[in-house]
Amino acid sequence: MAGSTKFVSPGELSPARRARVLAETRTRMLRARTPDQDRHDAWFQLVSQELFEDALMRERKRADRFDQTFVLILMGVSGRGAEWAPVIDAISQIALDTDVIGWFEQDTVLGLIRPLTDVAPRETARLLGEKVQRKLAHRLPPGVSTYSVQCELYSPNGSTPSAVQATSNRQKPQQLLRDTAKRALDVVGSAALLMMFAPVFAVVSALVKFTSKGPVLFPQERVGAGGRPFTMVKFRTMHVNADPKIHQQYVEKFIQSGEASGSGDKVFKIVDDPRLTAVGHFLRRSSLDELPQFWNVLKGEMSLVGPRPPLPYEVARYKHWHRRRVLEAKPGVTGLWQVTGRSRTTFDDMVRLDLRYAKRYSVWTDLKILLATPRAMISGKGAH
Repeated sequence: MAGSTKFVSPGELSPARRARVLAETRTRMLRARTPDQDRHDAWFQLVSQELFEDALMRERKRADRFDQTFVLILMGVSGRGAEWAPVIDAISQIALDTDVIGWFEQDTVLGLIRPLTDVAPRETARLLGEKVQRKLAHRLPPGVSTYSVQCELYSPNGSTPSAVQATSNRQKPQQLLRDTAKRALDVVGSAALLMMFAPVFAVVSALVKFTSKGPVLFPQERVGAGGRPFTMVKFRTMHVNADPKIHQQYVEKFIQSGEASGSGDKVFKIVDDPRLTAVGHFLRRSSLDELPQFWNVLKGEMSLVGPRPPLPYEVARYKHWHRRRVLEAKPGVTGLWQVTGRSRTTFDDMVRLDLRYAKRYSVWTDLKILLATPRAMISGKGAH
């Protein structure tokens, strides 16, 4: 927490004590007077962007740890004569002592964090979003052309934060620039790599075709950005109709290994997988089986760099905080995990690497990971 303000994490406190702690924390935060001060005769506390981001991070950690739920309301105003005073006034009418309210984007997007304890959090979040919209509609002046209310539920019972209602989608200019640059790199890079590796595609296709029965390519459903499924394409490395139970058992052990204390040196790996063909062993070890994924990148389903795209039955075994790896970044052909550890790391370590990348990615970061990938492919360390 910046400055002299100390944020007390409320996760382990009783509900009554937690409410008092949050109320005391809010009284030390920045203040803004409503335009209807004479009518309401009250102060309403706003949190700076830095403090709000810190509170949101801590609330997410608390929700993950204790399997609890909270709702995030984001409010934006644009157009001629846009004013924030009516928005602050509207939100002050529904604020609770346990809410944290402040700038999600300083002077651009206002946010509200509310912990939920009822048995129907999705319905509660929807009703809260509608209530905020009604308050805004009654208070915004005619000169304001556009306002937005986006309500996201962070729940351990759902695989993704759900947008309940939104009238616009706003991004930071820096974020938009980063995403545009990353997509440009993906399009140019994947197109160039598809052409450059065309001879390799021909050789590998012939090897797969003439050494085992079955198709050359193997389509498989994976979980992509935002938890949306897509069909990923690889060169076939296994015999046709191979039993997936071996890999499912491996995945279960790999995920559990990240939860055990002191398991950092413990590695679960499929040794001598009987499902693989003779050529498949080589393709897996060298990662050449993944070359067709450049087509997924060109289509926009994947990125050159990002988290490894998981299978649906993998995601089904995730803890809630694990799911952030499929929510915060588009899956990639290669990534930070692939070039630093692969199966030599625990599952929790892999997720942490993915989340660290999602927070700090840039074109320069992607280029460095791409340049480090050939060495990882040649060494084959941790490949399976």
